Amino acid sequence: MIDLRYIDEFRDKELIHKLIRDIRRFSGREYNFMEVCGGHTMAIHKYGIPSLLPENINLLSGPGCPVCVTDKNFIDRAIAYSRMKEVIITSYGDLLRVPGSYSSLEKEKAEGRDIRTVYSLLEALKIAKENPASQVVFLGIGFETTAPATAVGILEAQKHNISNFQVLSAHKVMPPAMNAIVEEGVRLDGYICPGHVSTITGKSIYEHIPEKYGLACVIAGFEPTDILQTILMLLKQIEEKRPTVEIQYKRAVKAEGNTKAQDYLDEVFTSRADYWRGLGKIMNSGLAIREEYRDFDAEYTIPVDVTSIQDDTACICGEILKGLKNPVDCKLFNTTCTPVNPVGACMVSSEGACQAYYKYKRNEVN
Repeated sequence: MIDLRYIDEFRDKELIHKLIRDIRRFSGREYNFMEVCGGHTMAIHKYGIPSLLPENINLLSGPGCPVCVTDKNFIDRAIAYSRMKEVIITSYGDLLRVPGSYSSLEKEKAEGRDIRTVYSLLEALKIAKENPASQVVFLGIGFETTAPATAVGILEAQKHNISNFQVLSAHKVMPPAMNAIVEEGVRLDGYICPGHVSTITGKSIYEHIPEKYGLACVIAGFEPTDILQTILMLLKQIEEKRPTVEIQYKRAVKAEGNTKAQDYLDEVFTSRADYWRGLGKIMNSGLAIREEYRDFDAEYTIPVDVTSIQDDTACICGEILKGLKNPVDCKLFNTTCTPVNPVGACMVSSEGACQAYYKYKRNEVN
């Protein structure tokens, strides 16, 4: 296996050609590999990886974009909070444009609601300290990558008695969604496992996948050589009939992951069933704030009832997130639905499959 260590190797032309030649040895059958990381989705299309591969190797985009899978009810609940007196909403930027049932946080902000974009949870804590008369609600989204930071924020709020700081958690974990994709009948031969998530979790969270489903798994980096080497590693696992979990992204991912971050997750969160936009309810896929910390749980401290409506039936985000269709298959793509006017969540996020296609492949639309 090629051991990539130096920056000039990641986009080395000769190395890329060698990897492609090695990949082209695997012919005679079709292979379906799914990436479940929005960063991989963007990198794959930015570097034109599909155009380098033989026609028998298909790359499918899965539910790896946290903004894309955030349920509409979560957005509606956040909007309801924003309309309350003395409530400040703090959120990462991408989430503001995700459509809810009747509005979006971006539209609510334009109408005068106190909604602030933050780049870290520490900013939200600072806002809470500076506004003691207001309840500051941080919208916690993301997978195992960002959830530890939210956990630390809650611990800091408790330590410093910042009682007006609340978290509305939509944090999710990846393996149950990966299981659900397979169990729904999507035909896969292997997973390109997420790089950022795996820096926290390590490899153990995927080990049931080759054991239970017989699928190859490789944790990948984000450069062209990373992705091509990952595909080659997956093909070799299949050829040798030894499905397992391998780490291609060794410069960032340790087998055991970040155990300190894992401790924070276990301390503050517990698993629960959660809704994924387009995928529905998935058992043990969400992270709820533990009872010991419920004073910082917006669902408990600021109860609100919201009624959400179904997604636009013309939007096929759900099928795109399952790898069943591509963005160019959607009749709204690049017509009604664009990054400026997104109909579905997959077009909102900078890591969404629809935005990746819009940016790099929209000319493929007939």
